[in-house]
Amino acid sequence: MLSGLSLFTKLLSWPIRLLVKFKIVPDNPIHELQICTDRPLFYICHTESASDLATLRRVCRVLDLPDPLSRVRLDEQSLPRTLFLEQPHQLIGGRGKTRALQQGQQLLAAHLANPKLQAQLIPAAILWGRAPGKENSIKWLLGEAHAPNWLAKLLIVLISGRHTLVRLSKPVDLQQMAAQFGAEQEIARKLLRMSRIHFYRQRLAATGPKLIGRAQLFNALLASPALKQAIADEASSKKISYQAAQQEARKLLQEIAADYRTSTLRFGDRILSWLWQKLYYGIKVTNADKLRDLAQKGHEIVYVPCHRSHMDYLLLSYIIYHQGLVPPHIAAGINLNFWPAGTIFRRGGAFFIRRSFSGNKLYSAVFREYLSLLFMKGYAVKYYTEGGRSRTGRLLQPKTGMLAMTVQSMLRGIDRPVTLVPVYLGYEHVMEVNTYLSELQGSGKQKESVFGVLKAIRNLRDYGYGYVNFGEPISLNHYLNQQAPDWKTEINPLEAPKPQWLNPVVAKLSEQIMRHINQAAALNSINLIALCLLASDKQSLTRQELERQLEVYLNLQRMVPYHANVSLPEQTPAQMIAHAAKMQKIQLATDSFGELVSLSPQHAVQMSYYRNNILHLFIIPALLASAVLRQQEQSQQQLLAMVEQLYGLLRHELFLYVPSISNYSKQLLQQLVQAGMLQQQEQRFLVPPQHSREYFMLDLLAHNAEHTLQRYAMVFNLLHAHGPLQRSELEQQSQQLAQRLLTLHGINAPEYYDKNLFATLSQALKLEGYSQPDQDNRVRATPELSKLATSVNLLLRNEVLQSIYSIMPRD
Repeated sequence: MLSGLSLFTKLLSWPIRLLVKFKIVPDNPIHELQICTDRPLFYICHTESASDLATLRRVCRVLDLPDPLSRVRLDEQSLPRTLFLEQPHQLIGGRGKTRALQQGQQLLAAHLANPKLQAQLIPAAILWGRAPGKENSIKWLLGEAHAPNWLAKLLIVLISGRHTLVRLSKPVDLQQMAAQFGAEQEIARKLLRMSRIHFYRQRLAATGPKLIGRAQLFNALLASPALKQAIADEASSKKISYQAAQQEARKLLQEIAADYRTSTLRFGDRILSWLWQKLYYGIKVTNADKLRDLAQKGHEIVYVPCHRSHMDYLLLSYIIYHQGLVPPHIAAGINLNFWPAGTIFRRGGAFFIRRSFSGNKLYSAVFREYLSLLFMKGYAVKYYTEGGRSRTGRLLQPKTGMLAMTVQSMLRGIDRPVTLVPVYLGYEHVMEVNTYLSELQGSGKQKESVFGVLKAIRNLRDYGYGYVNFGEPISLNHYLNQQAPDWKTEINPLEAPKPQWLNPVVAKLSEQIMRHINQAAALNSINLIALCLLASDKQSLTRQELERQLEVYLNLQRMVPYHANVSLPEQTPAQMIAHAAKMQKIQLATDSFGELVSLSPQHAVQMSYYRNNILHLFIIPALLASAVLRQQEQSQQQLLAMVEQLYGLLRHELFLYVPSISNYSKQLLQQLVQAGMLQQQEQRFLVPPQHSREYFMLDLLAHNAEHTLQRYAMVFNLLHAHGPLQRSELEQQSQQLAQRLLTLHGINAPEYYDKNLFATLSQALKLEGYSQPDQDNRVRATPELSKLATSVNLLLRNEVLQSIYSIMPRD
């Protein structure tokens, strides 16, 4: 049978070459899937199809893998290299059986007889198109039939051949399976049964569940008990008829709901592929294997990325699509629902959300029911826990509304595991960065419009690299089991429960998401150079100084990594400088002493945004450097106590987390000693000679903590000297003091204009016990704050500390 198939497959080679364009997932399967090319390789496919086999042959040629049509010699046996689970349907009659069972048993028996064979069986899923189909639809010809007849397959290749996905999976170790389970026929059946489940999940992960017609979706939602009750309450409160309230609910659904269309995704894929090639040198993706593994196991995936740019909406969905997974439904701000972008986004999976639900119970009920239905049906969802784009480059404090509704959806009884996937999105150029500072300084946020889009398109240029790093997933089921062990008793399929534990558990969960995002940060040429140059007095260093400092920072993360998920650049420091110069982020000048690297005043402000993307990775070593630098020498005990004092506040502001801050600090100290930037005498650490190169490098490192310490000193001293104060008064006066300090010392730090940072700090002081409310609910300093203020004051340069004292308001 295979010989006839082989002949037909070879005859199809040229037509397939013309008709089929495929995407291989993962991008580098031999490395990512640990395929050992020096061991015998077999393939297993779903359907015995000449077009599938011809496509797989092309894929294997690209990857330099063995031809699927060839045979494999195992001892004295010559076996076909490719197994098929199913035969296609016939035009008339049913379908026959493949020899997969006998072949599988032969392979297991051969390995049982000779354990040295160690062959690998590679599952190869070939998906013609990514259309999920619609519920109650008869359009099975476009890829919904799992084993179509030859005529249907011809139509499928003609219609969907240009959108073929070839997904290779981790090989099955046949020797291990034979040794563990034997070679009985039932074991071979189990192997094939596992393969069928595997291919089903591959298809579901790539296409998603069947789509619901928009009218059918609205009718189902309006008929739900919870929404019917909300409509009745709306009619009663506004004294209108039930039908009028129901019509209002339908209008809200039209405003909110996505209109997901596969044709829009295909068109968008072409446009975005062109756009990324125009804008970026490349998009670097890290830890996508974890994502594919979750989808393969049938998890409901909720993507929770950070939010840096409007580009985030497009970039993440594009990357997910190219990882062989279905793009998610995306929660987008209502401000993006303008013509024509709103229609395009909606058809690409966006559903729109208002900035506030307050005062509109019907809107809240409609949105909650819509989101619950997405989860119930198994659609992947994406939303931004920060609520809006970061204007400073730091992560914003999370908003918990969408997360709370996700947990409430679980309490409706979702019958599969739900997993949150934090995502770090990083850029070497953010297209909105020029507007962020003006917005922080008080100018109004520009309303999105078609004219703004056209202007942005006109200004498109080289943006360097983009980074999509998937963080450590959080199993929501496991998390709730830990934080609210009895949560399953709250399940109510008809109504979204709101138990007492919901708000505190969700608040804690949101913090963990932000920490996981920061743990997956991407170091790159731009943010590392910004970290170095902004620490120098004139934002200027010699090339040699800059290269040495870059190497110091890279070695810190290599030798004492903040987290295993942090990604490091592959370039050398010299290549990083050349890349930044090519992007026009830095200025190069040469004099008789050598080459200088500097920032223009405009770029210095912009580069602070990129520095802030990774500041959390270097804040602890910068604090250690500051402490030794200002005091000339410190004991290990003093340094660890200082870090412990500040860690609680930094944890809230920068979403820091290390398992043991003490051990982490000790390792950093030893790395700084090894780099020559600190000297050690028993348990004491000293600065190197003041005119040495290492002293200068230590000073640059210490500078990265300076702005944070200055803000802390202003708030601590203000509260200690002039408290108690109303919280709003404390935040307002702190921001005014910060802006005065900017003027006095010529500091370019956009975050000083961000009132949210001062709000976060005042909240952190309360949580960490450094402040407490008095009888009038004013913020009052505790004795512990006085000790902390003394510690922070000792870490500041004298001239800055004197400025803070001089501009402090007087009673």
